[in-house]
Amino acid sequence: MSRTLEVAIAGAGIGGLTAALALRARGLNVTVFEQAPSFREIGAGLTLGRNAVRLLKRIGLADRIKNIGSVNLGLTLFTSRGAPIATSPPSARPPHSGEVDSYSVHRAEFLNLLVEAQPPGTLHLGCRCVKVDETGEGVRLSLANGASAEADLFIGADGIHSLSQREIGVNAQPRSGCTMAYRGVVPAERLPWASDLHSLKMWIGSGRSVICYPISRGRLINIVAFVPADRDAVESWSAPGNLGKLAAEYAGWDAPVLQMIGALDKAFLWGIYDRAPFPYWSTARRTLLGDAAHPMLPHFGQGAGQAIEDGFALAVLLENIGPAQIPERLKAYERLRLAHTSRVQAASREAGRFFHSKDGNTSQREQQLASWRSAGRWIFEYDVEKAATELLSEVA
Repeated sequence: MSRTLEVAIAGAGIGGLTAALALRARGLNVTVFEQAPSFREIGAGLTLGRNAVRLLKRIGLADRIKNIGSVNLGLTLFTSRGAPIATSPPSARPPHSGEVDSYSVHRAEFLNLLVEAQPPGTLHLGCRCVKVDETGEGVRLSLANGASAEADLFIGADGIHSLSQREIGVNAQPRSGCTMAYRGVVPAERLPWASDLHSLKMWIGSGRSVICYPISRGRLINIVAFVPADRDAVESWSAPGNLGKLAAEYAGWDAPVLQMIGALDKAFLWGIYDRAPFPYWSTARRTLLGDAAHPMLPHFGQGAGQAIEDGFALAVLLENIGPAQIPERLKAYERLRLAHTSRVQAASREAGRFFHSKDGNTSQREQQLASWRSAGRWIFEYDVEKAATELLSEVA
């Protein structure tokens, strides 16, 4: 019987922490290193589609997500003046189907849930990984504080500006999504219609869009307003936004949009970027995960979901193997995930073009709408554990 593999992960974001849980659930030992000395509370929401929630349910997190989240019943699109355009296929499970729901959650609450699920002594804050060397039979991590650590393999989950990319020998500048966003949350009681909000709602027009959805079990409404931007848009989660400028961008829009903007106490600017797919992600004992491998534009809400899928794919592929099999399994992971995430990246970019296009002809709009609906089906119904298991039968 093979000894238990030791895994080192750089980055304690959603991708790194869920990967740690998924790997431990299949018998691996995992240590997570995070460069930040503490976790900041980021006042923003995110969506967890069924593709992510069904995986989290399998490691016992379904009830915890239900306790912090709001069920999504689909997404409805409106014009800037409030005329309905379309409704997506429902994101919630059909009754008695045995399927999981889709949720929207507060990012800080979800991250705290993942932190609390880590066993004591396995998450190290204030530990910035500056170099990762392959030693032949494993990896050696060098930390900025002078310490070092050893493991059988290394996973870089350290975001779009990943240092791990350099260690693996790939690097590319992020590319602009040609938009930036104002993010904010408001208490639900400030909006007269919020008590009836059980889905995502989006208004689109003139190269702009606004999306809102409930988080924190409906106590808060998350708002994201996209506006045109040049390639120098700020790359930040926390740069302050000017509410006066935001209001001017949406002058004359539908009443709920104006009410949301008027209810904000503050907003933050968010630069929207992805990156062209890398030619490879892995060396013999090092690989990438999440935004370090495939940053997404947010127009399908799949940044977190695809990172979660990465971790569960690795868990299936690394279960019950010895150190000698790691290189071939990391290549299998790359084979499985690079093509799929590249497709999701492309779908997210195409959805952004649809949401932010100028008024086009009816035929073009119908084609974009059909493409958006089709992508939603294959993204949300994908089961990465099933796909990884099928791949194992081919490479075994």
